Amino acid sequence: MWSTAIEDAIEKVRKNIDRFGGSFPHVSRNGTYQLNNNDDWTNGFWSGMLWLCYEYTRDDSFRIAASHTVEDFRRRFAAKTVLDHHDIGFLYSLSSKAQWIIDKDESARQLTLQAADLLLKRWRTAGGYIQAWGPEGDAQEGGRIIIDCLLNLPLLYWAEEQTGDSVYREVAVMQAEKTRRYLVRGDDSSYHTFFFDPKTGEPIGGATHQGFTNGSTWTRGQAWGVYGFALSYRYTKDPLYLETSKRMARYFLEHLPQDHVAYWDFNAPVSPDTYRDSSASAIVAAGLQELLELMDGEDSERAYFQQGLVQSMTSLVQNYSTLGEEAEGLLKHGSYHVRGDLSPDDFMIWGDYFYLEALIRLQNGNKGYWYER
Repeated sequence: MWSTAIEDAIEKVRKNIDRFGGSFPHVSRNGTYQLNNNDDWTNGFWSGMLWLCYEYTRDDSFRIAASHTVEDFRRRFAAKTVLDHHDIGFLYSLSSKAQWIIDKDESARQLTLQAADLLLKRWRTAGGYIQAWGPEGDAQEGGRIIIDCLLNLPLLYWAEEQTGDSVYREVAVMQAEKTRRYLVRGDDSSYHTFFFDPKTGEPIGGATHQGFTNGSTWTRGQAWGVYGFALSYRYTKDPLYLETSKRMARYFLEHLPQDHVAYWDFNAPVSPDTYRDSSASAIVAAGLQELLELMDGEDSERAYFQQGLVQSMTSLVQNYSTLGEEAEGLLKHGSYHVRGDLSPDDFMIWGDYFYLEALIRLQNGNKGYWYER
C-alpha cells in the first residue's frame, strides 16, 4: 500500500513542477493551490517534497527543480524577504540543508549556516527565549514563544555540529526547555503559544493563535510537540525530551476519533461539520517514526506507538489522500486557520510534505532533512 501511495504522490509532484513554475504552493482554495513568490513561512515544504522525490526516484528532473528552489531561497535571504520570524528552520532545513545532505553542495551549506545565524538573532537575552514573530520590542509579539518553533531548532543543533560553536546548541536547548516547561501542560496536552514579560522573562500565560480557545489543545500544535521533542532528544540525548515526546504522542493518539485522523482542535465541539486537520496526523505519523527509532527496543510502549502509526497512516492513505484522483494536493481535509476562516478544509503544503516523508520512511527508511544521516 505504501509504495502505491508513494508512486501516486510522486506523479502529482511531477505534474506540479510545471503547474507551479517558479512559484511556491501554500494552501489550496477549491482544490487549487494558492501560489506565492517565496514570501511565506511554508515555502520550504515544496522544496523538501522535491528533494524527497529525487531521493526516492533518482530522477534528475526532481533534483533540478529542487535546486532551482534553493537558488530562490538564496535570493530571498539576500533580499531579507519576510524573514522576521522563527520559521527560518522550516524554510532552510528543507531546501538548502537538504541539498547539502544529498549533494554535499558547499554553497548550500553556507546558506544554511547563514540562515541559522538569522534564527539565532531572534534569541531575546532578557526574556530568555526565541521570539516567534515580529521585530524585537514589538508591543504585541515581543514576549511570545510558539510550540511550532521546536521544528526550527534542528537548524541550530545542526549548525553547532557543523561549526563547533556551542552557542547554537545552547540557544536551542534553552528554547526546548522553556517550551517543555511552559507549553506542555500537566495532562500532556499543550498550549499553542505562551507569553513572557520581554524585559524580565517572567511568565504571563498560555494562549492560542489558531486553536479553539486559549486553554484548548490545537492538534497541529500537539503534533509539533511530538516530532519536535523527539528531534531535540536525537540531538541532545536528554531523556526528558524523549519522555515529553512520548507523553504528547500518547495524548494525541488517545484523543483521536474512530478513523484515527485528528480534528482541528481536541477541544472543539464535534459534529458532522467539524473540520479535521489531516496535516496534524501526517506530522505525528512522521514524528512517531522518529520516536520509535529513538526508543529502547524493550520499551513497553513500542507496540502501542507502532499500532497508532499504522492506523493513522492507513486511514490517511485510504480516506484522506488523493490516491487515484486528478488533484494538485496529496492530502485532503487539512485545516490552516479555522477561526480565521483561512483554508479550513483544503490541501496544506506542509501536510503533503509530512505525508510524503512518513510514507517514504515507512517504505524504505529514508528520513527527512532535520538532521545529517
